[in-house]
Amino acid sequence: MDNRGVGQKELYRHNTALRAEYPFVKTLNSHACQVAVERAYSSIARFYDNCKKSIPGKKGYPIFKKNCRSVTYKTSGWTLSETRKQITFTDKKGIGTLKLKGTWDLNFYQLDQIKRVRVVRRADGYYVQFLVKTENKIDSQPTGKNIGLDVGLKEFYTDSNGHAEPNPKFYRTGEERLKLSQSRVSHKKKGSANRKKAINKLGRVHLKISRQREEHAILSGTLRNPI
Repeated sequence: MDNRGVGQKELYRHNTALRAEYPFVKTLNSHACQVAVERAYSSIARFYDNCKKSIPGKKGYPIFKKNCRSVTYKTSGWTLSETRKQITFTDKKGIGTLKLKGTWDLNFYQLDQIKRVRVVRRADGYYVQFLVKTENKIDSQPTGKNIGLDVGLKEFYTDSNGHAEPNPKFYRTGEERLKLSQSRVSHKKKGSANRKKAINKLGRVHLKISRQREEHAILSGTLRNPI
């Protein structure tokens, strides 16, 4: 924004200068800071790419987040327990040891296969995401049949065989709950504990609608067209 021709290398150098200037950045793992630089540069590169393609509108102008709800580590800054049921973050941010709950068995993968670990905060708690490098080969024989899909608002999609998947409209069905939750937030005093609780409940409603959309998109595709 201030200097023409700044690239990713210059952003890395600026990151090093910021770590020396601000103590709260210095306590964070260096790889986590590098990931933040990579995310910032990807948004900048996407903006300029959209400008070259003459895409109308704001072209994805980079926006700075006031509150970031996630932090990503690479191959350092964290250690897994022998049972792979706990993860300990070793930087100076004070996260400590977290108990892992889920259906995925991390014992199936080697430690060198885990390339990134991301801690993200959502309305219903904290989640740890693992990026694993592995080979996934699916042996399938082509059927020689093509199918076309038309996505719309009235119907979720309509295929060339004449099947139309209805649109559940989760946002419309949950609009009353959103309206009630938003009203409760607006009636609470700013800065109070009750307002924070109301905001959390509002976030849970948004999160539920988001998950309903994702699950419907996956199930409607896999059940109708199984692999």
